[in-house]
Amino acid sequence: MITVSNLSLSYSGTPLFSDVNLQFLRGNCYGIIGANGAGKSTFLKILSGELESTTGSVDILPNVRMSILKQDQFMFDEYTVLDTVIMGNRHLYDVGKEMNALYEKEDMTDEDGIRASELAEEYAEMGGWEAESDASRILQGLGIPTEYHYELMANMDGRLKVKVLLAQALFGNPDILMMDEPTNNLDINAINWLEDFLLDFDGTVIVVSHDRHFLNTICTHIVDIDYNKIKMYVGNYDFWYESSQLVQNLIKNQNKRNEEKIKELQSFIARFSANKSKSKQATARRKLLDKLTVEEMPASSRRYPWVGFKPDREVGKDILFVSDVSKTIDGVKVLDHVSFSVEHDDKIALVGDNELAQTTLFKILMGEMEPDEGTVKWGVTASQSYFPKDNSAYFNGIDLNLVDWLRQYSENKDETYLRGFLGRMLFSGEDVYKPVKVLSGGEKVRCMLSRMMLSGANVLLLDQPTNHLDLESIAALNNGLMDVKCNILLASHDHQMISSVCNRVFDFTGDGKLIDRKTSYDDYLTYITENKE
Repeated sequence: MITVSNLSLSYSGTPLFSDVNLQFLRGNCYGIIGANGAGKSTFLKILSGELESTTGSVDILPNVRMSILKQDQFMFDEYTVLDTVIMGNRHLYDVGKEMNALYEKEDMTDEDGIRASELAEEYAEMGGWEAESDASRILQGLGIPTEYHYELMANMDGRLKVKVLLAQALFGNPDILMMDEPTNNLDINAINWLEDFLLDFDGTVIVVSHDRHFLNTICTHIVDIDYNKIKMYVGNYDFWYESSQLVQNLIKNQNKRNEEKIKELQSFIARFSANKSKSKQATARRKLLDKLTVEEMPASSRRYPWVGFKPDREVGKDILFVSDVSKTIDGVKVLDHVSFSVEHDDKIALVGDNELAQTTLFKILMGEMEPDEGTVKWGVTASQSYFPKDNSAYFNGIDLNLVDWLRQYSENKDETYLRGFLGRMLFSGEDVYKPVKVLSGGEKVRCMLSRMMLSGANVLLLDQPTNHLDLESIAALNNGLMDVKCNILLASHDHQMISSVCNRVFDFTGDGKLIDRKTSYDDYLTYITENKE
C-alpha cells in the first residue's frame, strides 16, 4: 500500500537515515521504534507527506485514504465534538455540509435540486447517513459519553480533546492510519478499547509509541531506526527486543559455531511465535514468523542503562502502617480515610486516573506533607528511597556537574567510582561534567534512578518513573524492579511494567477512597471490567 524507495534525509549534510527501502502492506500493523532523536516522528511525517525527504520517494496506491492523528488540540475549537470526529473524512464532511445547505435553502432552484441529489447519492455511497452514529460509537468507546458529543471543542478539557482527535483519526475506515504516541494521556479503558479496535482494523497501521504493552498487543512488524538505517522485522516489540539481545550475545561469543547460532535462533523463533496474545494477532504473527530466516534477525546498536537496586539490609516484619489518613487540597477531598499495611514481599502498583491522590499519598509517606487526620508509621528496619514525579527541586538552580551531584548521595566519594557508575547509566566521557541544571528530562530521570540505587533502601517509592524515558531505559528499569528483593510502591501507566513487577494494586476513586486488591494488575483489570458489567 505504501512503497518507500531509496529514501534518505539529511540535515546540514549529516544523514539522519539513508537508503531506506520498505513496503507497508494492508492488514499489518507497524510499530516504529528507535532511540530518542533517531527520527521516529520525522520518518512518520515523511510517510504522511508532511515532510519532504532529501532523496528517494514514498509511493502510495491511488484512491487510498490516509488518516493521521493530529496533535494540535486547538485546531477544531470552533466545531462540535461530533463534527470534529466526522472531519476525519474531510470529503464526507464537506459533501454533507454542502448537501444540507442546499436542502435548507428557501428558494431552491432546479440546479440546486440536481446538485443536492448528486451530493446525496455520493453521501450515501460514502456511508454518510451512518456517520453520526459511527462517530458516536467511537467516542463512547474511548470514554466520551453522548452528553459531550454536541459540545464545542473549545469547552472540552485537554484529556478529552486528545480522545476526540484520536476518534477523528479512527473515523471512516481509512485505508492507512498513522499515529504518533496515540496512548499518551489515555486511561486504561480507552487504551484497551483502542487495542481491540486496531486488532479488528483491516487497513494499514503505522504507529510511534513508547507503550510496550500496546506495541506488543497490536504490532505484526517492528520498524527499527538504528545505525542511520531503517529496517523492518516481523513480530512485536518483545520479539524484537529479545531477539536483538540474543543476537548481541551471540556476536559477543564468536567461539560458537555458526550451526549452533542458527539452532539457538530458530528455537527462539519457534518459542516466540506461539506466545500468548490475542488469538487473531497470534495466528497472523505465527504465519509471518514461519517465513522468518535467521539472517533477518536484528542486531542493534542500542545502549541500555544498567538499573540494579541492592538493599543494604532486609526489611523486618513491620514495614508500613497507614491508618485513617485523609487529606483535602484546595477544598477537594484527595484522600478519604485511607488505611493499609505493607507486608513482606509486597510490590504495590498505584493505578487509575487519580494521579493527585497517588502523589499526595507518596508525599505523606515521605513526610513531605502532613495528613489532615490519620497516622503513618514506618517499621524501624524500613529505609525508603523516593522517586518524585516532579524532580525539579533536585536540579533547578543547582550549580553542580553530574559527578559532584551524584557524590552527594554516595558513600564512596571517589571520582573513578562515580564516573564508572554514571557510565553504566549512559553518561560517558565529558558528559559527566555537564551541569545538572541543563540535563534533558530523560537524563534527569537516569540521575534520580542512580540516586535511588546508591541509597541501599529496602522500600522503593516511585511516582511515574517512566516519564521522559526511552524504550531502552524503560526496559532496563523494568528488569531492575523485577529483580530487586525489597518492597515497592510504584505509580505508573506502563502496563507491562506494573504487570510484571507488582502483586498488589491500589486504585483511588475520584473522591479519594482506596481500592486495595492483592492480585496482579491484569487480574485487577478483569475484576473491574466484570464489576462494571
